[in-house]
Amino acid sequence: MIAGSFEHALCHLVDHEIDLSGLHARYRNDTTGAPAFSPAVLLKIVLLGYSRGLVSSRAIAAACRDNVLFMAVSGDSAPHFTTIAGFVAELGDEAARIFARVLMICDRQGLIGRELFAIDGVKLPANASKARSGTRADFMREADKMETAVKRIMASHATADMNGEDAEAARAAHTVERLKAEAAKIRAWLDAHPDERRSAKGKPRLSNRTDNESAKMATGKGVIQGYTGVAAVDAKSQIVVDAQAHGTGSEQELLLPVVEATAPFLRTPDTTICADAGYHSEANLKALADAGIHAYVCDNEYRSRDARYAGQASHKAKPDPLWDKRKLDRTTRCFRPADFTLADDGSHCVCPAGKKLYSNGSNCPFNGYAAMKFRGAEGGLLDYR
Repeated sequence: MIAGSFEHALCHLVDHEIDLSGLHARYRNDTTGAPAFSPAVLLKIVLLGYSRGLVSSRAIAAACRDNVLFMAVSGDSAPHFTTIAGFVAELGDEAARIFARVLMICDRQGLIGRELFAIDGVKLPANASKARSGTRADFMREADKMETAVKRIMASHATADMNGEDAEAARAAHTVERLKAEAAKIRAWLDAHPDERRSAKGKPRLSNRTDNESAKMATGKGVIQGYTGVAAVDAKSQIVVDAQAHGTGSEQELLLPVVEATAPFLRTPDTTICADAGYHSEANLKALADAGIHAYVCDNEYRSRDARYAGQASHKAKPDPLWDKRKLDRTTRCFRPADFTLADDGSHCVCPAGKKLYSNGSNCPFNGYAAMKFRGAEGGLLDYR
């Protein structure tokens, strides 16, 4: 590895600057089992993969087999993708401690300027089903409907047995078992979660039986079940000083938690906070003012007052090419003689684009008609009949 490169710095920090004692204690299995992969090696290849845009465990594992840089960092150990996925999934609180240690090193190197922190977020899909979202009342109604259906199917099954009709018995029994199991799961979930999820303002919030920390939220591309990831970035060297994920689609609720998390790096009143209109609310502005923190937070109407956005309505009317599923009209349309303006003396004409075309011949036969030819300044040949 070349000195001064990202890979060289990564290996130096992991080997000499970051405390991995918690990870080493978890992966020590000298007495039983095969030797575990070194946590330092796994951490290096995961961070190297992230720096190269590889966020899939399979992709990182493939790079350890095929990419010489990953081979060098991993010591040619080539861990299986399940090993990498398990390591990432089990990091837990250690990830926060490692992140904090990296920030301390960045601060020691003078990479955090503390002049401007920019805050922004993105909607992230969760590994959860939207169909399993609802309030406790919704889940109770769903369980009641399933249990009612079970009783109805069992009654129908009993009637069919009395009449000697057993063709659908197996299918009915399977349906009954499936509905019973699903209703039992819902009842067990309700018992384990007796309280309704609520927003910061106390309003009920939809729960999810697959991932109850996620939330159903609207995005520019539709509704997803997921999280809002939000980060604060220092302006000097683009160092991320805080990153969080919340199960809410409201960015207004996330501004103050991020500002509080960056408190160790704030230098009041010299540090300024910057955020877009999604984080604007009177409560947020008041809290920032009370804390003596300078902030620039756009309000929802700022574009209507800015002359630079005077023509934005024409762009809003355009369909989104990533979301508009209408078929494109690929019909070829040709200009007609009426689209051109002919000079009185016939020396030239003006095309629909407003350019002059000069006469290049007259009385030219064209499909049985007498035609005139015109040529543009750069040699483009057009016929006018």
